Amino acid sequence: MPGAARRSDCHQTSSPMRYRVVTSLLSTLVLANATAVDGYAQVGGAQVGGAVGAAATARQGTPNMLTSVERANGWRLLFDGQTTNGWHGYKSPSVPNGWRASGGTLTKDGSVGDILTADQFGNFELTLDWKIARGGNAGIFYRGTEEYEHIYWSAPEYQLLDDANAPDGKSRLTSAGAAYALYPPPAGIVKPAGEWNSTRIIVNGAHVEHWLNGQKVVQYELWSPDWEAKVKASKFKDWPNYGRAKSGYIAIQGDHNGALALRNIKLRTLP
Repeated sequence: MPGAARRSDCHQTSSPMRYRVVTSLLSTLVLANATAVDGYAQVGGAQVGGAVGAAATARQGTPNMLTSVERANGWRLLFDGQTTNGWHGYKSPSVPNGWRASGGTLTKDGSVGDILTADQFGNFELTLDWKIARGGNAGIFYRGTEEYEHIYWSAPEYQLLDDANAPDGKSRLTSAGAAYALYPPPAGIVKPAGEWNSTRIIVNGAHVEHWLNGQKVVQYELWSPDWEAKVKASKFKDWPNYGRAKSGYIAIQGDHNGALALRNIKLRTLP
């Protein structure tokens, strides 16, 4: 009888263990199958597999990955978190020296050439996170062309800046979130140097919105009388096609000093 009791105890304690093992194995198989079957991410106009393909099952908040809801709503990644694929230099097929993918970010340490997306976009919504060093200055260009010597001669710019320490922070017209030199954002929304900020840009026909850390900071209408007057009063008056393109490249400014890191660069086209 004592032996029978021991066999019964052994049976009772081993059953939960077997259950946990089987459950774990089944979970692993289900997750592996879901990752393998469920779609791909779009990066720079190309289908990218492997780790990027797991974007289909990414959880909300996972860097450089798309959730299933985002994919269903037409979002695509412009940065895969691992390479500079999908980007090139201004009037160059290669990425300028100094830009690299590092630690899940698209980053540069000092003054380098600007980088452009492989594709061009007309109406779109763009979101990304950015972090800039003390005194840093950069920008996001949209609807840019390669017709001039520099992209900022054709493309409107969303300013990226350490407002507290960069010279451009002395004017709201050139502070973080501004439509550079044309429309100023309110003060006090950008985070200090070295902290992550979130940006959202909406361009739909003539309508443009700049968002910073969840707040809309700039809104304007391209080609409106107000916009025309502001351009005429700015340095951009010297380039007749500034802001005129209805489709163009998205670009990241690199030719100022200061380290810059970007992640979660996502875009969806608008009808």
